[in-house]
Amino acid sequence: MTQDQVGHGRPPATGESSSPGVGPAVPPGRNASSFHEMWRELLPVGRHADSGGYRRYAWTGADGECREWFREQAEARGLAYEVDRNGNQWAWLGDPAAGDAVVTGSHLDSVPDGGAFDGPLGVVSSFAALDELRGRNVRFGRPLAIVNFGDEEGARFGLACVGSRLTAGQLTVEQAHRLTDGNGVSLPKAMEAAGYDPDAIGPDPQRLARIGAFVELHVEQGRALDLSGDRVGIASAIWPHGRWRFDFRGEANHAGTTRLADRRDPMLSYAETVLAARREAELAGAVATFGKISVEPNGVNAIPSLVRGWLDSRAADQETLDTVVGGIEKAAREYADAHGIDLDVVRESFTPVVEFDHALRDELGRILGRDTRLTVPVLGTGAGHDAGILSGSIPTAMLFVRNPTGVSHSPAEFAAEDDCVAGVRALADVLEGLACT
Repeated sequence: MTQDQVGHGRPPATGESSSPGVGPAVPPGRNASSFHEMWRELLPVGRHADSGGYRRYAWTGADGECREWFREQAEARGLAYEVDRNGNQWAWLGDPAAGDAVVTGSHLDSVPDGGAFDGPLGVVSSFAALDELRGRNVRFGRPLAIVNFGDEEGARFGLACVGSRLTAGQLTVEQAHRLTDGNGVSLPKAMEAAGYDPDAIGPDPQRLARIGAFVELHVEQGRALDLSGDRVGIASAIWPHGRWRFDFRGEANHAGTTRLADRRDPMLSYAETVLAARREAELAGAVATFGKISVEPNGVNAIPSLVRGWLDSRAADQETLDTVVGGIEKAAREYADAHGIDLDVVRESFTPVVEFDHALRDELGRILGRDTRLTVPVLGTGAGHDAGILSGSIPTAMLFVRNPTGVSHSPAEFAAEDDCVAGVRALADVLEGLACT
């Protein structure tokens, strides 16, 4: 197999279009043309002119445009369209009440200035895979559904996978109603403003009982497939991960008149804690990131009274994660004590290790193993997904599509068109193997 056949993608070179579109063209086919047309339609929605990234936050105008696009795709294919009690969108082929349905899909929202592929690739590929199966004239023996889960990224309200967590009962109604965005707008108010009923949200066991398997396709958030030369991979597990809020409280004062010796500056303790997080993660072979910060009173000429930083940490196993976070907190408290700072640490969210259903994962391997042109490695991931949330309730699995840059949550996120189409074909093969007779 030549390198061209392997289909190494690349980001646009300097001077080429900066549009986060798809890469080299592939021979036309049912799924290729279907994929490209949908991708072109969705690409401009929520894209920020200055950053080139996406701001598709939950229950905003851009999110509404994405949701309308999903509805149009469902209805254009004659699928039964519905929105569940938690705002997740569904497109059904066959009778949902029959049970044992095969479901695929992902999400359409984004992180701040995120890339084009994280989430939308899975939704677009799901519709394209259905088009491919119809082109093959297959007979469906089980109901099939495509889903767009709401607020997966948690960019607006600070909690990831809100739609799937509510559905699976991993987020209570009371907890959901307490979620607010940076402007103090609550989740219920945001849903209501977008035309949805916030009083209806909550666990949805009846819906989950209809589902026999959920398969989510996603762009890889790393370079494992690029390094191995493979287009598509199967997920083995999601690392345990969580978010912790560190509140460093000091004393506001004048930046120009207060002696250094007289200051209780929480920014010092925070800065030292950021460095400690890097050291602890490196020692353990894990990852730890302070990526969000809030400062009060947030004045150039004012010593802060409060520095609030959010830690995201992930590791291959629970023991390692506990060691990393514990080491970071210990260092933070030592730094705070040294500077006369009060410190509170709050765990805002946590997801334990997710081992995807072994039987379903192995079945995906058997189905895709029939294609002698495709090798499909099994790999773990440090990124959370709706499939991971649902894994405690129904059998779930994931497919990854190669990302040659390894970059995600950034406008530089990329996947070549031939790899995307290979992902569509792989997903179509999986759906045919699971849902067709």
